[in-house]
Amino acid sequence: GKKDAKALRREDKVPCVMYGKGEQKMFGVPQTQFQKILFNPEPCYVEIDINGEKHQAMMKDIQFHPVTDIVYHHADFYELSDDKAIVMSIPVHTVGTSKGVMKGGKLVYKQKRLNVKAVPANMPSEILVDVTNLEIGQRVKAQDLASEAYTILNPKSSEVISIISPRAAVADTAAEGEAAAE
Repeated sequence: GKKDAKALRREDKVPCVMYGKGEQKMFGVPQTQFQKILFNPEPCYVEIDINGEKHQAMMKDIQFHPVTDIVYHHADFYELSDDKAIVMSIPVHTVGTSKGVMKGGKLVYKQKRLNVKAVPANMPSEILVDVTNLEIGQRVKAQDLASEAYTILNPKSSEVISIISPRAAVADTAAEGEAAAE
C-alpha cells in the first residue's frame, strides 16, 4: 500500500512488484541496484532473491521521479518461465564491411532494435546482420532475419538496414542528366 511504499522510499529503496507465476510478490530494492539494469543496452534478466527464494525475472516497467529522473516510484518485474514465450526489444548489430560502403555508399540503420518473441532460453542478446555482400541500393528486411529459435514481430517487409548512395554521387548523377538534356 501507500504507507509501505513511502516507508521504502524513505529508506532509499524502490517499491517493486513481481508477477507472472502464481501470486504477485512485493519487495523493495535499493536504488543503486538499478544502475546495472537501466544502463545496460543489451536485454537482461535479473535474479531476484526474496526471503531466500530465487526467481528469474525481467524488468517490465519502471517509473522515475518527475523532476530528478531517479528510479523512485516503482518497478514491475515479470517472472520468467522456461516454457512461456516473452517479447523483448533486441538490438541490431552489423558484421563485416559492405561492398557498397567500400564503393562510397552509406550504411543506414532503419531500425536499431527489433521486437522478438521467444522462450527465455532462445532469446538472443543481439541480432547480427552480415552486410558484407550488400551493394549500394540493397537492403535487409525483417523477413531476411527470420530464425527457427525466435519470431521477429516487426512487419516482415520493414527495412532494417540499407546501403544508400552518397549525397555527392546523387548530385553528380543529377548534374549529368541535366547536361545531357541541354
